[in-house]
Amino acid sequence: MVNKGKAGQAYHDIEQLIVSEALEPGTLVSEALLMEKTGLGRTPIREALQQLARNRMVEIHPNRGVLIPPASVESQLRMLEVRRVLEALAGRLACHNATAADRARMEDMVHRLSGAPMPLVDYADALKETHQMIATAGHNEYLADAMAPLHGLSRRFWLAHIQHRPDEIVRGGAHNLAILRAILAREPDAAEQACLALNDYLVQFAYSTITRHPRASSG
Repeated sequence: MVNKGKAGQAYHDIEQLIVSEALEPGTLVSEALLMEKTGLGRTPIREALQQLARNRMVEIHPNRGVLIPPASVESQLRMLEVRRVLEALAGRLACHNATAADRARMEDMVHRLSGAPMPLVDYADALKETHQMIATAGHNEYLADAMAPLHGLSRRFWLAHIQHRPDEIVRGGAHNLAILRAILAREPDAAEQACLALNDYLVQFAYSTITRHPRASSG
């Protein structure tokens, strides 16, 4: 679990730099560079990097720097195997445990996702918020903590390989809308099936990158 305060802010900022590929995959970066980009001090940066390393977002190489590892198709598919099970559970729990405040946030997100396709940067923010809503609405902190890095890795891969942006945003948004609507209707079976359908889409998307970018499979 990421600590609150400056370390939590450092984690969020560095994760955003990785997911957006402002820090390019395969590059080594220094703590000094991360301090410059986030405006935060060495201690929160180091605490955040330790957590990011545990979550497989970075690799720490003493005396060399911090490696931003490439996102391979193989690692994406292995990650999705785990996400598939946990997200289905999260959807079911959210149906049972979501509070009035959780449901209000979900209704707002349904309104956002139901509108015209967003620019990619806005959709990426909405996607992260949706992931957090679903993971936390079950009110099981162990599940939420386990899902956070899986969602970050998954978003990173999707954003790195998206091509037909409006089409993919519509497809991805439709899957997330189905999950949110099932949770709001308190239909756990429907929520689970919607989560599995989203996973099927993400698996298909990962495989499609092999034919588009043959080297993607080797990372």
